[in-house]
Amino acid sequence: MLSSLDISTSALVAQRTRLNAISGNIANISSLTDEDGNPSAYRARQVVFQTDDSLSTTGASGVKVSEIKVDDSEPLYRYQPNHPLAIEEGKWKGYVAYPNIDLTTEMVDALETTRAYEANVGVMEISKNLGRETLSILA
Repeated sequence: MLSSLDISTSALVAQRTRLNAISGNIANISSLTDEDGNPSAYRARQVVFQTDDSLSTTGASGVKVSEIKVDDSEPLYRYQPNHPLAIEEGKWKGYVAYPNIDLTTEMVDALETTRAYEANVGVMEISKNLGRETLSILA
């Protein structure tokens, strides 16, 4: 029973990390500068999961975050020559680089993450109830 709680806990932690990355992507959907104020469109973050075999001796595996990837796709360019952050020379002269983040995709990912989180909370509740019932039978 304890290993099932450990596995569900690992999933909760992983899904929380994923939801934090998604909310950061949504919050920065129109960020045109980096932390230092230099013109640089925000790049979306994606969380990559990996199995975690260290949690259980029964053959079941938990989950952990193996890395948080930064999206390497091209930013979206919009022609705005009067914008203060417009590119001043080269191929994209007069264009402004916007983050390549799709709000619909981020919202669907957030919904999926929330559902996975809720499912793991449900598993933990069932495990807890099973343990309580087992103890009441034995006592």
